[in-house]
Amino acid sequence: MTTPTSPIHDPVRLAYMTNQYPAVSHTFIRRELLELERRGHTVARFAIRPARTALVDPADLAEAEQTFYCLERTKVGILVDVARTKLTHPIRFTRALRTAFVMGRRSRAGVLKHLIYLAEACVLARELERQRIEHVHVHFGTNPATVARLAHLLGGPGYSLTIHGPDELDDPVGHDLAGKIRDARFTVAISDYTRSQLMRWADRADWGRIHVVRCTVGDEYLGCAPVEPPTGVPTFVNVGRLSAQKGQLVLIDAFAQLLGRVPRARLVIVGDGEMRADVERAVAQHGIGDRVELTGSLPGDAVRERLAAAHALVLPSFAEGLPMVIMEAFAAGTPVISTAIAGIPELIEHGRSGVVLPAGRADLVADAMETLASTPAPERGAMARIGRTAVEARHRTSTEGERLESLILAALSHETGAGA
Repeated sequence: MTTPTSPIHDPVRLAYMTNQYPAVSHTFIRRELLELERRGHTVARFAIRPARTALVDPADLAEAEQTFYCLERTKVGILVDVARTKLTHPIRFTRALRTAFVMGRRSRAGVLKHLIYLAEACVLARELERQRIEHVHVHFGTNPATVARLAHLLGGPGYSLTIHGPDELDDPVGHDLAGKIRDARFTVAISDYTRSQLMRWADRADWGRIHVVRCTVGDEYLGCAPVEPPTGVPTFVNVGRLSAQKGQLVLIDAFAQLLGRVPRARLVIVGDGEMRADVERAVAQHGIGDRVELTGSLPGDAVRERLAAAHALVLPSFAEGLPMVIMEAFAAGTPVISTAIAGIPELIEHGRSGVVLPAGRADLVADAMETLASTPAPERGAMARIGRTAVEARHRTSTEGERLESLILAALSHETGAGA
């Protein structure tokens, strides 16, 4: 899909909207909005709530200081905003209320939750007006997109979406993706696969406003040369939230099989999440605790070190968008073993930069790990270089930031022209 050429336009007052911001897994959002600021635009940060986990990165702490959180307004303040909106814009409020009811009936969250989203939208719309925001860009098509859509119906600025998956794509009707895409100025998908799934659910008339803008890797990876591939003990790393969609239990089964063939191998699992107890239990049941390290969440520099020290990143996911850690592994000089789902085959070239397997096959994951364990370091380095070349070509912040800026400016220019 071609991207519209950016028209000549003054700097824009933008808002970025997410569910939680900043968060450990959202550094790509920070890179994107900072790139738009570098290009001369003003970017205000908005989120439904602060991150649930403690922030340790100084850059995240600085971002949190700049972020407006809808749910940090007092209950009385929220009710005042709702009442003021209803009194001053009764027609708009009625239209937004009707939309909230329709979305709520379709959604697993229910009508009551969507009435809460409407209240949040009243808070958001008021603050957007106060800051004179011209356009809102939303990451994730779940509740932040719902709130931004309702705020727009209340008279707030137009919005655009970045859809990642898999959550939105698991329940496209419940999240009313078609309606959000229809009401948005444009929609962004992070991969061709994601775009195809949005086309599946969107009205045919809206396909032309669905574009691909990819997530990007920062200079902390691409600004440094990859280290030499490790030799010695075959070590494999998995990085990600400990959750059902990431497939860590399959990985543990596969690693237990691998130890029957490569007894010296090690597995490092970086991350935390709701399935930590299940992962620990699986390790104990296999009796492989002396060969598996669970690090919990680590800061970015420590993650880079773990990636660079591994023979391969292993990510046997069941559901994904396009994992940032694959890009980071390639940039660090590490080949990747992953599954043939979602946008992953768009980045990994099977047999060249890594191994792409059917999901759910512990036996095939074990085979791939055994192959990488015996692959000489120069060959592993060559595989990673192929992957890094793909990352450099398609996942640079400057390139993708320019693409997103072009879409925003073109949408604003079109509306200005249409209203002239």
